[in-house]
Amino acid sequence: MGQGNESTISVFLLRGISLQPEHQQILFGVFLFMYLVTIIGNLLIFLAIISEARLHTPMYFSLACLSLADIGLSSTTVLKMLVNMYTQCHTISYIGCLTQLYFFLTFGDLDSFLLAVMAYDRYVAICRPLHYTTAMSPRLCVLLVGVSWILTNLVALTHTLLMAHLSFCVIGEVSQFFCDIGPLLKLSCSDTHINELMVFAVGGPVMTIPFLCIVASYIHIVSAIFRIPSGSGGRHKAFSTCGSHLSVVCVFYRTVLSAYFCPTSVYSTEETASSVVYTVVTPMLNPFLYSLRNRDMKAALISLLRDRLLVSQAQ
Repeated sequence: MGQGNESTISVFLLRGISLQPEHQQILFGVFLFMYLVTIIGNLLIFLAIISEARLHTPMYFSLACLSLADIGLSSTTVLKMLVNMYTQCHTISYIGCLTQLYFFLTFGDLDSFLLAVMAYDRYVAICRPLHYTTAMSPRLCVLLVGVSWILTNLVALTHTLLMAHLSFCVIGEVSQFFCDIGPLLKLSCSDTHINELMVFAVGGPVMTIPFLCIVASYIHIVSAIFRIPSGSGGRHKAFSTCGSHLSVVCVFYRTVLSAYFCPTSVYSTEETASSVVYTVVTPMLNPFLYSLRNRDMKAALISLLRDRLLVSQAQ
């Protein structure tokens, strides 16, 4: 490697999902199917939102951005894993590892910020409905998403540049199927105190602050819902507007907490399972959680598929 980071290695080894060769073909088929479902599902959500005028609202704008972030998160981690399974070569270059780390942190943190933006949107819609148009203007929505994108990129760039200054003296095995901060720090033969400090000083707030914003939003939402008369039907309508988002939040943060805030001292199947759910399963489930429980989204998807079918038949 170059002299800038004093590293003498050019590749890392990725442990992967399973060490058993006989499992590789089955796992390859399973994860390829899940990846294709993720890409197609999130792409359909995105296309349905931009093509349907009724969905040009702040909530669906954030959902479209979330779909793109999920595509990026899944592609960053799963594609390399599929290539390694297919070729039976579990190596990743030093530059490729840092690049994967950067995009993984960017899209993973962006998911957290976008979920917080969507929670705020639901708070305004339910708790301050008369001020919704002004409180959630298109300009504010673009600003919130733009700031989220800038912050997550800065955080990811900070961690990646600090990682690039570490020395890796031997070819080590990354105890994951992708390059993440924790497993890489364990392989370094140089002082990692600054990196670990930045993980707590920067990485922690990036996940906890959006989570606390979501919790605060839903405390106000639940309080407002229970003030609605039970016989008016307003409670059910209010809960239904939050159900999809709340389901995604629960799945997302349940796996993040398991993977990062309850770490094990050594590699474990539980840690890998949490990472698989966080990076593979959650992005795949999001389109179903939002479409199956949302009448407008189902109508937009049906309209989109019908139009595409008519175009293909006309050709």
